[in-house]
Amino acid sequence: MRYVAILAGGSGTRLWPLSRRGQPKQLLDLIGGRSLLRLAYERVAASMPADRVLVCTGAAYSDIVAAQIPELPAANILGEPVGRDSLNAVAWTTAVIAARDPDAVVAVLSADQIINPVERFLAALEEAFRIAESDPTALVTFGVVPDGPHTGYGYLHRGSALDGFPGCSEVAEFREKPTREVASAYVASGEYWWNSGMFVWRAATLLDQLRLLKPVTHRLITGLAADPGRVEDVYPQLERISVDYAIMEPVSKGRGAGHVVAVPLPITWVDLGGYQALFDNLPAGPAENRVMGPVVVSESEGNLLINTRGDHSVLAVSGIRDTVVVTTPDATLVVPLAGAQAVKDLVAAVVGQISPDLG
Repeated sequence: MRYVAILAGGSGTRLWPLSRRGQPKQLLDLIGGRSLLRLAYERVAASMPADRVLVCTGAAYSDIVAAQIPELPAANILGEPVGRDSLNAVAWTTAVIAARDPDAVVAVLSADQIINPVERFLAALEEAFRIAESDPTALVTFGVVPDGPHTGYGYLHRGSALDGFPGCSEVAEFREKPTREVASAYVASGEYWWNSGMFVWRAATLLDQLRLLKPVTHRLITGLAADPGRVEDVYPQLERISVDYAIMEPVSKGRGAGHVVAVPLPITWVDLGGYQALFDNLPAGPAENRVMGPVVVSESEGNLLINTRGDHSVLAVSGIRDTVVVTTPDATLVVPLAGAQAVKDLVAAVVGQISPDLG
């Protein structure tokens, strides 16, 4: 049977002070009063029963996840006691599914992306499922068809066409986030797609690759799936590494025992990694300001203005332009919109100079 695993870990420090260790970005009600996690679930809910959807998140967030997706059985929420990067979240969830259904085919989706239109995404997801079901050696990923050069995303270098699946390709190589010049060359060539970080595979196929490439992780993860009560002991022992570095890149280069295939996503796709992306995806108000919460604006243009202090507070701004202002009960951020990528470094300074509790 088919399953969906939604990864909802991480803290999203580039959206500080909205997003914190105790309140990560994927759980915030950012888009139309719904969280990114809820949107990720709703994208697949019509075609996937709730008992075949799992969410892997931080253990501290399990109750919030349960409240946001009450349709999920409690056993389908996997709480990591410590973060160990994407490989272990992916492998643990896949191993749990494989223990329930050895013939499972699993789609691994992210909870921090905005995807439109949903119908095209679901069509691509169906295509990926069909590839994985027909080819037990395939690890399927999704390549977002770029609408321009972007230096914040990794890229997939497309290889030969995939027989029987028009538009789909072998993946010849994974490329890291490029410079603007290199990204422009990638897009002009027509040979590259953005790396979406979403996958489909047979559970057994992924676990076989894990056994070949990361045997210690395979032993620990499969043991944990068989005895989930050991999660507090097992998880800190796991190597911290991404699934791209550990599995997808080596397999694309001929290591392991399979191959990597990319399905195109001709969609509007945003990895909501910072305030510029949030600005671009909120509705514009007067003078192109984007506003959330109690805010009063005078003679200001093109700003992102967010107030989460509470009903009895107000954020008032005048005479500013192209600026991010975010105020919360215990922290306020003011930064140029064009320089919002520096927030991550600013958080490190706040934690180091003021208090770790503000991170």
